[in-house]
Amino acid sequence: MAFLRLWTGTTASGLAMWALPFVLGLAVLERSITAVELGVVLATRTAGFLAAVPVAGVLADRHSRRGVVFWSCVTAAVATPVIAVGMGRSLLLMAVAATIVGAGQGACRPAFQALVAEVVPESGRQQANAAITLAVRVMSLVAPSMTALASLLVDARALLALTGVVWLCAALVPPAGTAGPAPISTRAGFVADFVEGIREARRHPWFLAGLGALTVVIATGYSASAVLLPVVSRDRYGAEAVLAAATTAYTIGALAGAALIARWRPRAAGWVALAGLGCYGLIPLCLLLPVHPFVLIAAYAVTGIGIELFNVPWFTATQREVEPGKLARVSSLDFLLSYGLAPVGLAFIAPAVDQFGVSAVLGGCAVICFAAPAAAALVPSSRGFRARA
Repeated sequence: MAFLRLWTGTTASGLAMWALPFVLGLAVLERSITAVELGVVLATRTAGFLAAVPVAGVLADRHSRRGVVFWSCVTAAVATPVIAVGMGRSLLLMAVAATIVGAGQGACRPAFQALVAEVVPESGRQQANAAITLAVRVMSLVAPSMTALASLLVDARALLALTGVVWLCAALVPPAGTAGPAPISTRAGFVADFVEGIREARRHPWFLAGLGALTVVIATGYSASAVLLPVVSRDRYGAEAVLAAATTAYTIGALAGAALIARWRPRAAGWVALAGLGCYGLIPLCLLLPVHPFVLIAAYAVTGIGIELFNVPWFTATQREVEPGKLARVSSLDFLLSYGLAPVGLAFIAPAVDQFGVSAVLGGCAVICFAAPAAAALVPSSRGFRARA
């Protein structure tokens, strides 16, 4: 029952996170906001997310993880309808509200990760993480459709208010964890606490190697896919249908990967996970080569499987190997680097294409996506994502 409540809360937060960009997109279609305003709001939301993640990591290790989840989700719940208030009136108000929403989203991530370790026994965490990632992937498929259907009945302002209610559900439903805050006498300053989390991460070579590989893959492979798939779909195949099919295949593949890893316990779990991460190189490779569209779509499906073969063991190993009192800080470092460098990669792809050409960029991204996980696998403890090789 405790995990069901945690799963429901995590799913609700995922639904709210995925719904917001689509609701704002509908607002553009309604002419409630402009495309420029949409870009500003989404950018400030990302800035709030990145600013809050390290703060939340420290707070979730100092205080109740359940409390951090509650206040972060309540913050997002209160700020989301304020975006609606600013529509057509004040871009500044929308941007400030979006920053606060992003902060709530960022703050709940490391706290939810640490809460899994408190609620679920070690033997069941891989299945628990798989169930959570299944819910997240389902939300990525369902949220756009639900938003589009709801838009037939109400406008974007009402949908933003409804998204706030979903955030409130995420705040209220999760169960209490088992760990209490550290005694006040042992607490250092915020910066010292965060640095202590970095030291804990450095104690695990497999973690540093895997995080480095993940960050590089997201900054190159993910960014190249996001920027260049629409271009290739239009110019090579002459249809946006390839774009839709590829992105859908990725999500379906991720669902299959999560279902597979929920029960599979490979002996060299770390190597399997890194091999799955390396599958991301297939996307820029197939975007580079003049392959049949079904080959490109299949590459996206395989990559989706691979990313969950990485994600679930990665989260499970972090919850198992990292000292419990520092888990939220180490998780925040994970989210900060892997998610934080994604916008940087997106910003550099287009200028790199202008400078070096599409083929050079895609070829370079493919090589990096294959090489980075392979290099991480050379670290002895990466074989099983354990302190001992």
